[in-house]
Amino acid sequence: MASAVLALLLLLLGGMSAPSTPQAGLLGRVCQYIDLHQDEFVQTLKEWVAIESDSIQPIPRLRQELFSMLTLAADKLRQLGARVDVVAAGSQKLPDGQTLPIPPVILAELGNDPKKATVCFYGHLDVQPASLEDGWLSDPYTLTQVDGKLYGRGTTDNKGPVLAWINAVSAFRALEEDLPVNLKFIVEGMEEAGSLALEEVVRREKDQFFSSVDYIVISDNLWISQRKPALIYGTRGNSYFTVEVKCRDQDFHSGTFGGILNEPMADLVALLGSLVDASGHILIPGIYDQVAPLTEEEKAMYEAIELDLDEYRRSSQVKRFLFDTKEEILMHLWRYPSLSIHGIEGAFDEPGAKTVIPGRVTGKFSIRLVPHMNASVVEKQVERHLQHVFSKRNSSNQMTASMTLGLLPWLANFTDSQYLAAKRAIKTVFGTEPDMIRDGSTIPIARIFQDIIQKSVLMLPLGAVDDGEHAQNEKINRWNYIEGSKLFAAFFLEVAQLHKNGTNVPA
Repeated sequence: MASAVLALLLLLLGGMSAPSTPQAGLLGRVCQYIDLHQDEFVQTLKEWVAIESDSIQPIPRLRQELFSMLTLAADKLRQLGARVDVVAAGSQKLPDGQTLPIPPVILAELGNDPKKATVCFYGHLDVQPASLEDGWLSDPYTLTQVDGKLYGRGTTDNKGPVLAWINAVSAFRALEEDLPVNLKFIVEGMEEAGSLALEEVVRREKDQFFSSVDYIVISDNLWISQRKPALIYGTRGNSYFTVEVKCRDQDFHSGTFGGILNEPMADLVALLGSLVDASGHILIPGIYDQVAPLTEEEKAMYEAIELDLDEYRRSSQVKRFLFDTKEEILMHLWRYPSLSIHGIEGAFDEPGAKTVIPGRVTGKFSIRLVPHMNASVVEKQVERHLQHVFSKRNSSNQMTASMTLGLLPWLANFTDSQYLAAKRAIKTVFGTEPDMIRDGSTIPIARIFQDIIQKSVLMLPLGAVDDGEHAQNEKINRWNYIEGSKLFAAFFLEVAQLHKNGTNVPA
């Protein structure tokens, strides 16, 4: 009778996420609670999106917004009964000498029953910059629902998934049910800026906060489909470079100096143009030497993944990709390095026709690293290549190249028991087996956890492939947000069952 009333309510209340297949027992009651309270969960997401927690722009006002965001999250966890420790993270010194405080890291825990498994969830609450002028169709900091899609900066990356975990916990609490597992949360506010100070906190807490942790879960990724869930077992790393070409600090008038000097912009364009060819192949000598060889087992995994190339291309709004087959596209997204040119600092980029020759310009590009590439080796290869290309131009300008970020790739053992628990939870909530995929982006904390804490790391994403993280009109589907909250609840129960049955808990 209760399920029939629920179905009627959902039918009458337009705009709500349709309930998943009814579940039995405790999970059924938890899912029913989540369905009936989904408007409250969306309202909380709206309140969190409204905070402009931009960690990229080093502006005191935005840094204060980050502190406000972390304070709000800490209060939310305390309301659930968690013991919360707000750990100071020091300060950030900027290139101009300015110093800004780094927002604290939240360490929270719910339960310490030695008979239960302990699951630690990582999330971040900082976002990329966003403004209406960038091409957003609505205010990026005002949650806007259109056709079941929740638009706003941070909805999918990563405020929505963090809240989905909290929603799952709140459902157990509201029903006065004991949590099936001990839970720990580590939440930061500087992920988009390279997770400043986070590694230091993890190292310091290795034998304290993390000593009882069995599993670590990260939900900061996307599916490769619009409707089919996925589990992620690997990410690429990232080496970020700047290359500066300088003649002098002042710009030149092109009518006065054009034609009689080596222009920095021409040198820089030549340097950037030497990095990658039209087929996406990186032209830096030796760059592919360290890439792990492709095995038959790995190749079979790509073949098993469901990917509609036409849908993927349309949702990406791309005319065509560099490769024609599913396997080639997935391998070049996940298991081969890529080089992307991001921008030029110091060049004239305003509307109009300013006839200036920039006196100094800085190009920015990055290389996504894959197993078994080494960032320090890549750094030397890049610098050697740029010096060689620049020397051939016989320019009188000065060229300086440097690596500003060197983050390593990550691979998990997807035979660990928490991957089995996640597969079962997805099958229960979504009625399908997940795609087993990698992610072409970089999640620094995964490698940090793996190397320092030496526990199993699982990536359990909620977002659809077309969510547009970092882009204009970022969104999370209401369906993903609500069903994702149920997924985490089901995951708690599956981990508890495996733990009870004695299925391997990693050392």
